[in-house]
Amino acid sequence: MSKDLDKEDILYKKRHSIAHVMAEAVRDLFPNTKIAIGPPIKDGFYYDFEFEKQITEDSLLEIENRMREILKTGSSFEKEVISVKQAFELFKDEPYKIDLIKNFDLQNEISIYKSHNFIDLCRGPHVENMNKIDPKAFKLTSIAGAYWRGNEKNTMLTRIYGTLWNNEKELRSYLNLREEIKKRDHRKLGKELDLFSIHEEIGPGLIFFHPNGAKIRALIEDFWREEHSKNGYDILFTPHVGKSWLWQTSGHLDFYKDSMFEKIEMDKSDYYLKPMNCPFHIAIYNSGKHSYRDLPFRWAELGTVYRYEKIGALHGMMRARGFTQDDAHIICTHFQVLDEIKEVLRFAIYMWSKFGFKSLKAYLSTKPDKSVGNDSDWEMSLKVLEEALIDFEIPYEIDKGGGAFYGPKIDLKIVDSLEREWQMSTIQFDFNLPERFNMTYAAEDGKEKRPFMIHRALLGSVERFFGILVEHYGGAFPLWLSPIQVVIIPVNNIVEDYAINVFNKFKNEGIRIKLDNSSSRMNAKIREYQVKKIPYMFIIGEREVAEERISIRTRTNEQINAIKLDEALKFILLKIKDKEI
Repeated sequence: MSKDLDKEDILYKKRHSIAHVMAEAVRDLFPNTKIAIGPPIKDGFYYDFEFEKQITEDSLLEIENRMREILKTGSSFEKEVISVKQAFELFKDEPYKIDLIKNFDLQNEISIYKSHNFIDLCRGPHVENMNKIDPKAFKLTSIAGAYWRGNEKNTMLTRIYGTLWNNEKELRSYLNLREEIKKRDHRKLGKELDLFSIHEEIGPGLIFFHPNGAKIRALIEDFWREEHSKNGYDILFTPHVGKSWLWQTSGHLDFYKDSMFEKIEMDKSDYYLKPMNCPFHIAIYNSGKHSYRDLPFRWAELGTVYRYEKIGALHGMMRARGFTQDDAHIICTHFQVLDEIKEVLRFAIYMWSKFGFKSLKAYLSTKPDKSVGNDSDWEMSLKVLEEALIDFEIPYEIDKGGGAFYGPKIDLKIVDSLEREWQMSTIQFDFNLPERFNMTYAAEDGKEKRPFMIHRALLGSVERFFGILVEHYGGAFPLWLSPIQVVIIPVNNIVEDYAINVFNKFKNEGIRIKLDNSSSRMNAKIREYQVKKIPYMFIIGEREVAEERISIRTRTNEQINAIKLDEALKFILLKIKDKEI
């Protein structure tokens, strides 16, 4: 099944239809507005406008009320096919519609939809009439800027977003989820918990990790390296730049140049910041000769790459211009492919479970119309990918024709605590780069053969994964990932010596612990550290000193009173060792 929106789905039709209603309402309220496009999207719809005078979110309620008045008419949505000449005449005062018409494939029909007092250039589909839309089941949610056709050289338009559901209950449920998502926004929590920052004056899309965030990142990366070493991977380190011939050979300068930073001229040569790690790993492979006995190679790198994302597409850690890919390449023979793919899937499932993600979904992308590589390799690799998914009982959908031109792939999605899907791990065959870089190995019969190359990412990028982790846990990281794991709160100065002894005992065992002997009231300290989402607070009073115990308060306000010190240490260490979620 395709990952595209299902155009025959009733919600798709309703959302498409109400986008037209919104455009009519906007035109009624702001008569000189030029209209652009208004498609349905996941969870809702939007429409792009060029306003004579910029509006604000204060106008959304007024637009909503006008939309409800239009819906009450019950008007039908009627399709009509017209000629190009008629289209130009009908939309002569709408520059964005004219631009669309000029770029239409004229072998296809030009259709319009009429509803109430509005006509739009549109292929549909729509609901039969406005009575099919519950006027209590939609809401306009936000305003944003959007360049026409996504090109920053074009006019900046105003995009109004909305959401629509089958009924008011579904809408309310969705809006409640949105509120929870806002609370968990990694940009908001990143600031509140002092995890990271972005400095536009230095460079948009570049992430600065603060001490708290850097500690979490280091823990993630240390665990990543440890597990890769256990699973037979060798760790690589490669440069950040390479000469232009490398990117010409790989094809990036032909197919990916718009997403690469501008060239750097040095030593009478052109260099580019790397957007991918693959060519560097191939350079290491090609630095020597290899036999079938040497294979497979499993090479992994936490390699920082740079991609020139459009400024409007940047989104905190989720979409950055500089980020670190947890990249790996498996170079193997035809006979090793199945076992290697199965091992990657097993490894991915294990890694995600350790970070608290239990649910995985997969998409298997098949051969597109334009591709490289022979048919037998495509058939074999697709069969291997599908067999591995079936073997591990991972639910998957077929993304027909969705493979890259150089090979089929599996895209793995994780499901977070808010039931959102995130595209993360990729397992990608590549029939292109081994050919372009003339990769070979000596086969059993002594002849040179082309190895199979599999690209593999588990976390995707460290930055994006970090952002997802923040939102998944709402900033309340599991104990093993928390930058500060324990805070000691003495009740008074009398117990300070004992508190220092507890601090040293836990610190010497590697616990990330803080002693707060400030003059603030105990309850104020507890509230402060609960807001900072510290997992455990050790409360020490005179009773605890007398009995060599501590009392524990958690960030969720649970209490364990007067536990023996050694038992508390054992309790904390075991949770960290087991990476308990």
